[in-house]
Amino acid sequence: MQQTTVSAEEVARFDALAAQWWDPKGPMRPLHAMNPARVGWIDARIAARFAGHDGVRVLDVGCGAGLAAEALAELGHDVLGLDAAGAAIDAARAHAHAGLKLTYRTGAAEDLLAEGLRFPVITALEVIEHVPDPASFVRILAGLLEPGGLLILSTLNRTTRSYLIAKLGAEYVMRLLPVGTHDWRHFIAPAELAAMLRDAGLLVTDTAGLAPARLLGEWRIGRDLGVNYLIAAVG
Repeated sequence: MQQTTVSAEEVARFDALAAQWWDPKGPMRPLHAMNPARVGWIDARIAARFAGHDGVRVLDVGCGAGLAAEALAELGHDVLGLDAAGAAIDAARAHAHAGLKLTYRTGAAEDLLAEGLRFPVITALEVIEHVPDPASFVRILAGLLEPGGLLILSTLNRTTRSYLIAKLGAEYVMRLLPVGTHDWRHFIAPAELAAMLRDAGLLVTDTAGLAPARLLGEWRIGRDLGVNYLIAAVG
């Protein structure tokens, strides 16, 4: 099947960062800072959806070097991390702790769909703003979801504030991210993403904002969707 969800330019960009991915003070430090909050929110939704299960099979699409995948595995989930960036997957495998139910694979979501694979939980975190066709990406994720399964995405809202904070501020002023990491024109408003999920046959169940807590060096979940946000949907 033709890979419609992968941008070669984006893959090359993130492959180039693979060796620094796990450095909490490196170019991925915003992901390190937000990871506990976003993974906690995801785990709470999994627990609510699959009450009584000690751990659930999770597909993490666009996992990079495994920040969220490894954290979810540490919470007891059985995780498959998938990314088209081979160097990032190599870094993920090298960092993975022994004893976790955690495997990695280089490839695209449509590869798994072609194989007929399905998962009860799928995450795609800070990914959809980097794919060539977001609506097609959502449809492929929906096709990989088991009936009654849970899909969670995180991304950036396309607002003036997100342009000032996540693009100009993070890349050019604070130098928290490499210049060129994001294209603000590819950010997606929550209503637009919700419409894509509905068109793919999914029901949106929850949204939450994700923002840094002032002076604490960590991120918090809240109601403000103006910059970073998470969205959950079920099949």
